[in-house]
Amino acid sequence: MIMLTFSVSAKKLYKYQDENGRWRFSDKAPKTTQPVQVEQLKATSKQRVKLNKTGTKNNPHFSITNNYAGAVEVKAEFSVQENIISDPPLPQKFIVKSGESPVLFKVFRIDSSQKARYDVKYSYILGSPSAKHDTNTLYLPPFAKEAQFKITQAFKGQFSHSDEQSKYAVDISMPEGTPVHAARTGVVMAVENDFFENGLKESYKAKANNIRILHDDGSMAIYAHLKVDAALVYRGLKVSAGQLIAYSGNTGFSTGAHLHFAVQLNKGMELVSVPFVFTSQGKTVTPKMGQWLVNN
Repeated sequence: MIMLTFSVSAKKLYKYQDENGRWRFSDKAPKTTQPVQVEQLKATSKQRVKLNKTGTKNNPHFSITNNYAGAVEVKAEFSVQENIISDPPLPQKFIVKSGESPVLFKVFRIDSSQKARYDVKYSYILGSPSAKHDTNTLYLPPFAKEAQFKITQAFKGQFSHSDEQSKYAVDISMPEGTPVHAARTGVVMAVENDFFENGLKESYKAKANNIRILHDDGSMAIYAHLKVDAALVYRGLKVSAGQLIAYSGNTGFSTGAHLHFAVQLNKGMELVSVPFVFTSQGKTVTPKMGQWLVNN
């Protein structure tokens, strides 16, 4: 479930090579004698779903702005409710398409002669709960034609594929800067492009650059740990299977350059991954650890 806090990504990226030739990244000017490259990054708000309040003080109306290029499911409920009712009654779930919704619910005072107090909280999850993954779909390996890379973690991988979002994910080892291609046709739902740190701290789990692509059956593919400022697509763009979309990296909860790929659905206000199959060397392939994928 999405938390309703948001921040602004770093505006400047400082990068340099240390004495061993390894690239270092920081959002602060480093103390080094080595040449430093400075890149200006776009400051992007992470609050993509917002609850709007209109109407009057005594009869407020609430709607949702959804800045993803695809549907989200929103749950609204009272955290404080004194002498107040709503129409429809809260808690309530709403499916909100991309853009601004119509009025979803209204709030009324029960007894106009008495004081009233209320507070509304909301949460959301990406995707429509009615989506069903087409299990007959074959996914291209998410890299260039004639290339081949090794799967280092597959379904139910013990290192980091234990939660529902990643249970049926694969990690593909590839050098940083490797071209990443769409595994299936769809619409770019969201892009995270400004993160540059990596490691095994819990805080890094939300700091992987990624591209999320919405498919025509409502399922969503996630391409994660991408290189900083290297996305070649934007929200709302339709992409074809095999199209170049970004370059691999080592951002977020990661100890080495690789691509994390998963297909996900919204099930019960929870983002869950589902099994899928690749096509490799003319065969249908269920991903397994240690397996080489070939795109031909």
